[in-house]
Amino acid sequence: MAGLLAPRVKSKIGRTTVLSILLVFFIYFFLWPSPGEIITNDEMNQQQQSKSFSEIPPKSQSPRALPNPVKKVKATFVTLARNADLWELLSSIQSIEDRFNSKFGYDWVFLNDEPFTDEFIEETTKSISGTTKYGVIPYDQWSVPLWINSERFKEAREDMASRGVIYGDSISYRHMCRYESGFFFRHPLMDEYEYYWRVEPSVKFYCDINYDIFKFMKQNDYQYGFTIAMQEYRETIPTLWDKTVEFMDKYPHFIAEENSMPLISDDDGASYNLCHFWSNFEIGKLDFLRSKAYLSYFEYLDKAGGFFYERWGDAPVHSIAASLFLDKEQIHYFDDVGYYHGPFTSCPRNEKVRKEGRCSCNPKEDFSFQIGSCMNKYYKFRGIKKPSY
Repeated sequence: MAGLLAPRVKSKIGRTTVLSILLVFFIYFFLWPSPGEIITNDEMNQQQQSKSFSEIPPKSQSPRALPNPVKKVKATFVTLARNADLWELLSSIQSIEDRFNSKFGYDWVFLNDEPFTDEFIEETTKSISGTTKYGVIPYDQWSVPLWINSERFKEAREDMASRGVIYGDSISYRHMCRYESGFFFRHPLMDEYEYYWRVEPSVKFYCDINYDIFKFMKQNDYQYGFTIAMQEYRETIPTLWDKTVEFMDKYPHFIAEENSMPLISDDDGASYNLCHFWSNFEIGKLDFLRSKAYLSYFEYLDKAGGFFYERWGDAPVHSIAASLFLDKEQIHYFDDVGYYHGPFTSCPRNEKVRKEGRCSCNPKEDFSFQIGSCMNKYYKFRGIKKPSY
């Protein structure tokens, strides 16, 4: 008994020690999380950040209301560039890093038809918050295919040059359009990714993007996103729609039930109204481009020779494919992204968006409803009220 009663001596030090021990036991057994519940500093920051968001909203709501889940999306920026594009490209990189990627640290894949220089690699690597990767394009993807008649190709370039068709006589531009249409997403460096964001030299981003665009795309099942929609030069694609109609007749099962045909045709598919998403900015799900529908469509067009005998661009090819093979709800217009690629500007007209994004563009210069834009058709087709501001 004496041993049991010894701790009960009436001293301040003894009572304090006993209370401290009891407090430690109470915290350990009742308040301290079990090993499976322990939260790291990064997880705690992410949970605190997510508290500022509501539940996942319907697609019609602002992406700024989306939660920020822990798992990062497998996504990358991708740029097709030459070594000579370095300094113009660095301004684009700085713009998107300042406005978006410094907060999220996504990777960047650079592709070139020749090896990148040490200078290009060094300058771009130090400017990007994510991992940078550099790839060389296989020769057969950046050359004139064997099935192209060289004499006919030469005559086509000469004819287009005589008529002043933009890039009408350029061989390298045709290689670029063909590669962007059918090959960039098949490069081994792209294999690990689910989503891509295409960035060109000499572009600007005018507004802060404070939400993770890639997570926004994934959570809403968006497979293609754009900022500018406009009409293509008719002289560059005289037979593109004819070949598309042939493809649709041959493979009707690839056409989505809830497609966007009214966006690209004013007569239920009889003709093409030239509307397309300007692909120098595009954010997409790679599964769409890797799909049987898209790959079959590209192969059909490629064998027709229009990338060389005419001057088919990747923008109308991507746009027609997205409009036909995707559900209309899987295409998203980023009306909150301020963007410039000469000579056109996409500038949010909503004052609240401009304020939250600290936008530095003039909404009066927004191309959305100017002559040549297709946004009126988009709003009408989607049943969205045209902004009045």
